[in-house]
Amino acid sequence: MVKHRRILVGIGGGIAAYKVCEVVSTLAKTGAEVRVLLTHSAQQFVSPLTFATLSRHPADTDDTFWNPQQGRPRHIELGEWAEVFLIAPLTANTLGKLAHGLADNLLTNTVLASTCPVLLAPAMNTDMWEQVAVQRNWQQLLTDSRYHSLNPGAGILACDRIGKGRMAEPPEIIAHLQSLLYQPQRDLQGKTILLSAGGTREYLDPVRFIGNPSTGKMGIALAQAAQHRGATVTLVHAPIEDHLLALIPEVRRVPVTSAAEMQRAMLSHFPLADWTIMAAAVADVSPATYSSEKLPKRSLPTQLPLASVPDIVADLGQRKQPHQRLIGFAAQTGDIVAPALEKMQRKGLDAIVANPVDLPNSGFGSEQNQAIVLDKQGKKVAIAPCSKLLMAHQILDFVKS
Repeated sequence: MVKHRRILVGIGGGIAAYKVCEVVSTLAKTGAEVRVLLTHSAQQFVSPLTFATLSRHPADTDDTFWNPQQGRPRHIELGEWAEVFLIAPLTANTLGKLAHGLADNLLTNTVLASTCPVLLAPAMNTDMWEQVAVQRNWQQLLTDSRYHSLNPGAGILACDRIGKGRMAEPPEIIAHLQSLLYQPQRDLQGKTILLSAGGTREYLDPVRFIGNPSTGKMGIALAQAAQHRGATVTLVHAPIEDHLLALIPEVRRVPVTSAAEMQRAMLSHFPLADWTIMAAAVADVSPATYSSEKLPKRSLPTQLPLASVPDIVADLGQRKQPHQRLIGFAAQTGDIVAPALEKMQRKGLDAIVANPVDLPNSGFGSEQNQAIVLDKQGKKVAIAPCSKLLMAHQILDFVKS
């Protein structure tokens, strides 16, 4: 999603500047064209040489801005060149300047000389972040549709304070940049989207369960894409690894384990949802009995009695109101279209995403996916193999249209 795309990175004066090294390096390695500019204060933390090495291009500073030997003004060249502009770390000083349209260095002049989306990743001490003036500037800046936010997280800060102010982590920053390059507008603002993700677990005893290989990556990607495009997102998820959940710090998360728990959570949030996308891999059956203590190996049944579990998406299909859209997933082997069409019609879905799980780099646990998306009006769109984030955006486009 970033290959051959033009990404400008502005570095502010904060210790979190070291994190941006990973961002620039990753973008350059994946084929993006990256240019970096540093404020005078930023150079006290990371040198221009470091970013020149990581980006494969000379880094710009105020010295290059004011160089009389240069042709066109550097802030004009960079502003016209960029497709997206990341400012990280965004300091309280730069935030104040941007909120009031001030420009006294290369970074702030380039912002005013550009028209591309600007992604802001603030980082500062908790007390600084919580100052009334800083929050006023932050809210004022975000009224401009050009600016997109990566709110700081909470944790141990460089000053040993525990609180809010940590800059977003590199994977979160990179994912948001990818989304902005795909869709620079908040075209889903005002939409409430309910998602499910992960594989449910039906326990036989405290340590054994019937499950599936779903990692929840597709659901996480859908949550990222929807949130980046301005939607209010709730994710009901079965067990998912923490490093994946860390990618969606601003998404409301409802953790569950079993199909019955997921059904209760989905029914609770469904009435307020405009769109519901059921990406979870929900179990079809569960053990008929549950032991509260671990069963000795010798006591395990040679034949396991099974009971059916709630059909969540069919239940939602019966409750769906005319203004709501309900989209299901069908993980299939072999022919993926016919079973998906039958499932869509039988369960009252508006659309369904049929994705193969028997092809390389597709389905459970993979970084990529592919699918055929169908709706009840007969529309069919094939999504070629791509990252799950790109596939998520294409699914959202399908639902929107």
